[in-house]
Amino acid sequence: MFTLAELENVVPLVCTSVQPTPQYAWPLLKVRTGVEVIVKHENHTPIGAFKLRGGIVYLDRLKRERPKVKGVITATRGNHGQSLAFAGRRAGIAVTIVVPHGNSTEKNAAMRAFGADLIEHGCDFDEAKQAAITIAAERGLEYAPSFDRDLVVGVATYARELFSAFGDLDAVYVPIGLGSGICGVIGTREVLGLKTKIVGVVAQAANAYLRSFTAGRVVTTNSALTFADGMAVRVPDPAALELIQKGAERIVEVTDEEIADAVRLLYTATHNCAEGAGAAALAALIKDRAQLQGQRAAVVLTGQNIDRELMQTVLAGGTPKTG
Repeated sequence: MFTLAELENVVPLVCTSVQPTPQYAWPLLKVRTGVEVIVKHENHTPIGAFKLRGGIVYLDRLKRERPKVKGVITATRGNHGQSLAFAGRRAGIAVTIVVPHGNSTEKNAAMRAFGADLIEHGCDFDEAKQAAITIAAERGLEYAPSFDRDLVVGVATYARELFSAFGDLDAVYVPIGLGSGICGVIGTREVLGLKTKIVGVVAQAANAYLRSFTAGRVVTTNSALTFADGMAVRVPDPAALELIQKGAERIVEVTDEEIADAVRLLYTATHNCAEGAGAAALAALIKDRAQLQGQRAAVVLTGQNIDRELMQTVLAGGTPKTG
């Protein structure tokens, strides 16, 4: 996937914009779960999500290898788009982003604030992705995928930070969107020679990766209706799936109700805001807590970018509705 030297080489580049994020063992999470839980706070980046690390590496290489590129275009539900918008402004590369209709208004506003040109198309991420590929060909833009080797190496820097601080972890729980985050964690574990089990997490209403993991091939779904929009993918990436099958212990499925409960717990136990995907790893750990007793596990709080109305619903004890 990548070598330790490759990972170490991108650390200074990523650190120009993203300082190492904290990882804390919060005592109230142990009270709730009976497990020593370390939270990797990837919500503490300049875009409030882990994706920025990959965007910086991706656009740095693009600018070096194709300095005259007209611009890039991508599809996103928000955090990948913010990553490229932030990194594009830093690199002086124009960024166009396609989002589905009904996407997070606050994530859309953030992408525009970082300087991106926003286009709304389709009803979900996968339809927005197809539109982005078409527009790239029509306008002569570089299509930036949501899963790419540079993205994986970039986001792997957070795993390097986590394992440097806690090298004896028994397990790490990682939410799966298109797969760069979990693949970065798997790759880092491999190059460091650790034995930590990596557990992927999907939403019950967007479980294409679980179905694919079980079947041993790409299995698509007809919908991905979860308020955890960072995980709302219908079509797994074949390369990501292959890496996950080789390196993940298993994949855990959680309901939107369980994710909402984890958002509330993160708020009360750590006073951190988590979007749905950002809380999914903790939701899965709670589900697995009986088998984790006496162990030390980490969860990746991948992002905090939840719209105010959704957060109000969650903190009031409810679960945001989709569809």
